[in-house]
Amino acid sequence: MSTNSTYDVVSSYQAFLNDTELSTPVAVFKALTEFVQHSTAPTMSEFMQTLEKAAQDIRQEPQIISSSNNKNQHKAAIAVLAGVDLFMRFVTRNSHEFSLSEEAGSFEDFKGNLLSRASLILDKASSARDKAAEIGAQFVHDNAVVLVQGYSRVIMSVLSYAANVQNKRFKVYVTEGRPNSDGIQAVSALRKNGIPCRAVLDSAVGYIMDKVDMVFVGAEGVVENGGIVNKIGTFQIALVANALSKPVYAVAESYKFVRVYPLNQYDIPSETPEIVTFTSRRKSFSAVNDAETVDELALSNPSVDYTPPQYITLLLTDLGVLTPSGVSDELIKLYV
Repeated sequence: MSTNSTYDVVSSYQAFLNDTELSTPVAVFKALTEFVQHSTAPTMSEFMQTLEKAAQDIRQEPQIISSSNNKNQHKAAIAVLAGVDLFMRFVTRNSHEFSLSEEAGSFEDFKGNLLSRASLILDKASSARDKAAEIGAQFVHDNAVVLVQGYSRVIMSVLSYAANVQNKRFKVYVTEGRPNSDGIQAVSALRKNGIPCRAVLDSAVGYIMDKVDMVFVGAEGVVENGGIVNKIGTFQIALVANALSKPVYAVAESYKFVRVYPLNQYDIPSETPEIVTFTSRRKSFSAVNDAETVDELALSNPSVDYTPPQYITLLLTDLGVLTPSGVSDELIKLYV
């Protein structure tokens, strides 16, 4: 069987992840597009086998990044799944359409057609965040107090658009965002945009919620029932907001929609060991320094949680404003 012996799809995927403005699903799509470009498979059958193996390699890669800003942080497995599903659905649909086309030619023609369409999808994906931000900004009103969860690129875009394009005045509370404390990064970004903001402890959400008018959260994945998978702590924020009748708006690009239907927290794809697994007494009480304790907490605790649809007011996406129940309709359109 002919394979891409000189092309390392996992290394390509990791390289794309180094672009801080590129989301995980888009990084997966780009890596698999390059895989197709380098493919030496002579037939459709061999091509699909090698492509499925490449997709599996990306999914099995431990989703951990190490950097000065995000030390030992798990990447959300559901975001990888969204990217793989998006690309495999794209290939399957195009192979079917190409086989039925009157212009259907050789296998190389098919690959050329696939790469051309992949480029169009990536162009569309590159504008998805801006479109979602423009729609999301409509829900930020003058003199509002907004609560956001840690750092999210799409939420930063929403608030920047509302402040700098729509000239709205508002204030922002940002949760600290443990374990990697990316809320500090969000505060820095907001202040550079001239937006009044303040970081608050994750444990202070209940305390400040009375002063909040609305909550904005991003999403690593939007699941079939309209719930979201996002940074750990999102679920408890949504619970507190619901108890005090505060709207929760989830902002996400449509390429994060994924065919997963979780029933509870433990149904979501995750690279993180279950928190309910206890360590031995000896390990629990061993003498370690503070830095080791923080690293151990980051790796042994979940990085994302699942927020059920009943706690989300609206989903604000590049496809428009959706109710949680409307997500399943959009997924049907994407997969049929």
